[in-house]
Amino acid sequence: MKVSVIIAVYKDIEALELILEALKKQTYKNFEVIVAEDNNAVEMKKCIDRYAQELDIKHTFQEDDGIRKMRSLNNGILASSGEYLIFIDGDCVPYTTFIEGHVALAEKDYIVSGRRCNLGPNYSRMLREKKIASWELERQFFWRFLSITKDAKEGHTEAGFYFSPNGWFYKTFLKKRNSNTNLLGCNYSCFKEAIVSINGYDEGYGQTPIGDDTDLEWRFKSAGYKFKSAKNVANLFHLYHDRSFRDDISIGKEWEKFQQNKKLNKFVCEEGLNTH
Repeated sequence: MKVSVIIAVYKDIEALELILEALKKQTYKNFEVIVAEDNNAVEMKKCIDRYAQELDIKHTFQEDDGIRKMRSLNNGILASSGEYLIFIDGDCVPYTTFIEGHVALAEKDYIVSGRRCNLGPNYSRMLREKKIASWELERQFFWRFLSITKDAKEGHTEAGFYFSPNGWFYKTFLKKRNSNTNLLGCNYSCFKEAIVSINGYDEGYGQTPIGDDTDLEWRFKSAGYKFKSAKNVANLFHLYHDRSFRDDISIGKEWEKFQQNKKLNKFVCEEGLNTH
């Protein structure tokens, strides 16, 4: 099965390089990379071009006209050729088993929702300065766990423990656990036909983050899709960063729209893939 990994990026070229290096190490090989840029930077294009000989990679872009992440992700969906889509953010570095984990859990009529291991400033700096590679940190995670946890500012470092979806521990314990399967926009996957069926991301929420996961989750559920957890199976490291202006957008009016859409059960959005 061909997979399209869609990466939502905005200006952080250094983090994208870490992601692309990690994708070169993937145990699952049948995939393409879509870099969905909410900008149109020459430096980003140069970075992507450097990896074109090593990865099957495409670049979608648009003018930097405020926060238009939802439109950028729709650009990525339309450019994808895989039957299965995996979505990650541009500050999340995947484990070598990341794609393999999502594919192992892929199932028709299901959305696979993963989690992220939040790194603190010190470990994030180590990765950015290439003092340690992500796949090395992945292998050393058990031994570094206490150190990683002490450094982390946002918790959830336990999400960095990896268990094979084909292994005894996963099949006996993890598969049956009652874990949180809320959709996280930075780590989830589905068959392409699923997100096409709800017209992709809703671009009608403007510059707010509502469309990234909150809106998407209820629309998938209303369309009849079920969720399963990929925690500790499809892992990635989240790089620490200070909050940006993009995290502080008011959502009052758009939140009212969200509630109205739910009330009317409008799970096929009006401003999505069809507007491109």
